Amino acid sequence: MTPLIEYAATIIFALAILHTFCTQYFHHLAHADSKHAGLWHLLGEVEVVFGFWSLILLLVITALSSSQQAIHYLEEQNFSEALFVFVILTIAATRPILFFVTNLVNYLTKLLPVSSNMARYFLCLAFIPLSGSFITEPAAMTIAALLLRDFYFTQTVSNRFKYFTLAVLLVNISIGGVMTPYAAPPVLMVAEKWGWDFSFMFSTFGWKALLAVVINALAVSLFLSKELLQLPALKSDQNIRVPIFLIIVHLLFLFATVWFSHHPAVFIGLFLFFLGFTHAYSEHQDKLMLKEGLLVGFFLAGLIVLGNLQQWWLQPLISDMHANTLFWGATGLTALTDNAALTYLGSLVDGISDSAKYALVAGAVTGGGLTVIANAPNPAGFALLQDYFDEHSISPINLFLAALLPTGVAAICFVTL
Repeated sequence: MTPLIEYAATIIFALAILHTFCTQYFHHLAHADSKHAGLWHLLGEVEVVFGFWSLILLLVITALSSSQQAIHYLEEQNFSEALFVFVILTIAATRPILFFVTNLVNYLTKLLPVSSNMARYFLCLAFIPLSGSFITEPAAMTIAALLLRDFYFTQTVSNRFKYFTLAVLLVNISIGGVMTPYAAPPVLMVAEKWGWDFSFMFSTFGWKALLAVVINALAVSLFLSKELLQLPALKSDQNIRVPIFLIIVHLLFLFATVWFSHHPAVFIGLFLFFLGFTHAYSEHQDKLMLKEGLLVGFFLAGLIVLGNLQQWWLQPLISDMHANTLFWGATGLTALTDNAALTYLGSLVDGISDSAKYALVAGAVTGGGLTVIANAPNPAGFALLQDYFDEHSISPINLFLAALLPTGVAAICFVTL
């Protein structure tokens, strides 16, 4: 790409980020202006933002170069992550998977010596994000968001409760997947090239992340304890029953998708079989979340198209930083760009030291809960929970402020331990 196109791409990327902070304003316009409500509502959807500005970018490339250049650039991109998140979100959100996880959480809830509402809330923000190290962060995000929605967000809770809950969820998902080398997108981008295996990940990152996740979940549970204790005790729906063999088959589809996450031809093929299987047993299924999954995939695809033209300024910036500066720089930059893209650019720097490698990845996952674009699974959480916020919109500023404390806890654990 020519420097002119790269500069234009950066301007468009900055406008897209600004747009994410204005989505609540567009939702307000949708309620105030009935004539163009559909357009304002579309522009107010967080999942649409980067796809919309990617279209603008392709039109700009066409104007500055040619349509062939725009098509060639689009075909060069790797959309495996976007496709994977779409598939894993859809599978993880099915009734058999949620039935299995809900019963597991309910069982663990009985083992904790506190009220059921507090225990269940803690597990949704600690146990499930940590399970993301094995079932991948997007799957953990989907399951945790749906359980929080059904257990708490459907009840009468304050905006404070919603924003702090979402903030801790995003931060804990981002750091909770670093116990293994394949589950967190920013780790996945560098693990093979830098030779980071299971043992290295847990001994270097995993136990620190585990401690930070537990501290964050415990802190927010205590902070919101008054509201949690005032909520009515939830009763399980005795009418919902799912055959064991259906749960087993769904779990096999889930794990097979995770196993073949690098091979879109395989996991998309498995997904088509999965769709047929769910249709065959439709009486044990809820409506599949295809729309939500597609919107999240569209968001990530747009982020890939825009983000890959930011290398001209991000890579030199990363390479010029010392380890300590790199940690805080990566944490801040992650709020403005996808953390997986950030670590990928860092992996291209020749001769990067081991301390710089650690600082880059630790900083990238630490800042993964500050904004919707910071971590690949975040749009899934937004898509599943945003309808329960005022005007069906999540304020990026309120979320950022609520995420500062749990982000600080993660930073302390990664820097000082």
